[in-house]
Amino acid sequence: MSVASERAKSDRAGRYVRQATGYAAFIPNALPPNPPLLFDDEMQTLLSRADRALGRLDGSIQTLPNPDLFVFMYVRKEAVLSSQIEGTQSSLADVLEVEASVFDPHHPSDVGEVLNYVTAMNYGLQRLEELPLSIRLIKEIHNELLHDVRGREKNPGEVRTSQNWIGPGGCTLQTASFVPPPPHEVMNALGDLESFMHSEVYLPALVKIGLIHAQFETIHPFLDGNGRVGRLLITFLLMQNEILLKPVLYISHYFRRNRAEYYDRLQAVRDRGEWEPWLKFFLTGIAAVSLEATETARAIVDLRERHRRLVTERFGRAAANGLNVLEGLFSSPIVTVGQVQKSLGITYPPANALVQRFVDAGILFEMTGQERYRVYRYSPYINLFADNREEAQFDYGPSQG
Repeated sequence: MSVASERAKSDRAGRYVRQATGYAAFIPNALPPNPPLLFDDEMQTLLSRADRALGRLDGSIQTLPNPDLFVFMYVRKEAVLSSQIEGTQSSLADVLEVEASVFDPHHPSDVGEVLNYVTAMNYGLQRLEELPLSIRLIKEIHNELLHDVRGREKNPGEVRTSQNWIGPGGCTLQTASFVPPPPHEVMNALGDLESFMHSEVYLPALVKIGLIHAQFETIHPFLDGNGRVGRLLITFLLMQNEILLKPVLYISHYFRRNRAEYYDRLQAVRDRGEWEPWLKFFLTGIAAVSLEATETARAIVDLRERHRRLVTERFGRAAANGLNVLEGLFSSPIVTVGQVQKSLGITYPPANALVQRFVDAGILFEMTGQERYRVYRYSPYINLFADNREEAQFDYGPSQG
């Protein structure tokens, strides 16, 4: 290959420009890539596989008796995994317990960051009903993400006006792995990205989403939270394009599991214009996680039916109240007797007896070991969302279904 063609390839995504103080920052080219993407047989196969897998996932969610009820856990799993990519230690259990007001001094201090991710997700989905995805909305989402947590001093909701960089701890601008565009170039790059989001360019939707995510990460428009916002964009774009009707794709599971390759593929786009390998990696992840999320949906349906039968067969005259409690566990899988009492409008003794029936049936598990102020966890359901069951740490006894 000639020197000219090598340079054309390396400049395909943008170019490094030496700044006045000596460091080189990357200035991205506007999308779509030029030369145009090559859709070889492998790309076509991966695209078809990802499309089919997303279609199955969307269909599976629609078969759930109350899809909105079950979205609760999908959103929290994505929040946990996306935040863990950025170094948080909080688990799904920590998030659920804090939301249920369970005090534990051992909860990681960064659980608020994950809860903010959930808030930002829900906020963005609500706003998408009023206006299309835009830089304005992205800034609002960023503000929700960093509100009153680590990074709150880094201008939440505001595009950066100083240089940032990416690299190992302690690195400088001169030794960084990657330096995004300088501040005076950021708004131009974001403007180009917004134009591409709403352009009529003929590209498959998933390919376009993959390009947008990579470009956003390259622009790195905020001083903190760019990775999480960039991954939120994937969900918002899937919803805006009506590829998914509910936010049930936890793509961060794939990115976290392949973290080194995730970063390497993004960097290869910048350094060598390797858009196609990045997109193949992205499409592979979409397909893999879609199939996993579909299996989770099927498992939810099976679990619900098994537990409904248990309640109907074993709870006697308390079965009607038991079925109401069971349904509520899918959106609040950690409960107390007091909460059950309040939700059913009954006195404490029958509420306590009802919860004990759930424990005896292997549906609920007491998690505090206390005589008073006990807290119960719907472990069989929570465990369906454990990361390859590695986090399935909540079985305090044999499950009966």
